[in-house]
Amino acid sequence: MPISRRLALATPALLLGGGLARAQGTQLAIATGTTGGVYYPLGGGLANILSRTIPGMSATVETTGGSVANNQLLGAGRVGMIFTQVDASVDAVNGTERFRGRPVKVRAIAVIYTNRMQVVTTTASGITSIEGMKGKRVATGAPGSATEIMAFRILEAAGIDKDKDFRARERLSPAEGTNAIKDGKLDAYFFVSGIPTSAITDLGASPGITLRMVDHAQYIPKIVEKYGPVYFPEVIPAGTYPGQTVDNHQMSVANIIAVLDTMPDALVTQILETTWKAKGELEQVHAEARNFTLAGQKSAAAGVPWHPAAEAFWKRQGATL
Repeated sequence: MPISRRLALATPALLLGGGLARAQGTQLAIATGTTGGVYYPLGGGLANILSRTIPGMSATVETTGGSVANNQLLGAGRVGMIFTQVDASVDAVNGTERFRGRPVKVRAIAVIYTNRMQVVTTTASGITSIEGMKGKRVATGAPGSATEIMAFRILEAAGIDKDKDFRARERLSPAEGTNAIKDGKLDAYFFVSGIPTSAITDLGASPGITLRMVDHAQYIPKIVEKYGPVYFPEVIPAGTYPGQTVDNHQMSVANIIAVLDTMPDALVTQILETTWKAKGELEQVHAEARNFTLAGQKSAAAGVPWHPAAEAFWKRQGATL
């Protein structure tokens, strides 16, 4: 149930005066991501569940550039809840990188699933490695996205200058990247998301195109040494996408749903109770919701402090955190 950015920013993201959503018109704007990713459909499903189930709640979703923008919107009070990658929220809490001098008191309420960095190209590009991207036309993610953060860190670890070593560097969403490759205007793009991602599926299924996913897990130790233990290796199995014939060894990071530390305990509890009960419905929206599990509720995965009400909720469910 998407709404326009203008509408989302023109109304209060969260009316906290009454605490619980029983008050008239409690509005919760949820920042998601681009339409080609996973945050957007999951956010729409969650907004529908909260609006339908919690009395007085009107939850809406906003399409955004991604995690960096979401944390910024949260800090500015423009939205009340966000989907975000852990690395972006760690930067926000610490006031580093894009949040330098402007820390945000982000608090995790749930660990939802793993985000996998996907470096996407085709056999026609001739690209078989990150180093092989030199001199090519490459998109490193939409402005304000966690894709940009991870892409820059991978390129840095591979010894590539993002500003000098490409024939062209674009800042595109995955859907835009797929269209640009189809049109012969781009050679490769980065995108971090759950799997499968619709835009990459679209590219792999396009006539005359053979998809290639570029390995990059070998750079994780160097990245973790500099930026902390928020990243870990995973594998996207062969066959996840049309034309993907081999496993893709890539870098992953956890995703969380987060709020500000000022959200009332009772409202956080109400949101989590509703969301956890409706997990099966979210799984029908996108397969990644199956990875929203009790075992996944770990402080190490959350990366940022828990909201106290969320910590109490998950402990009551039996999570060890």
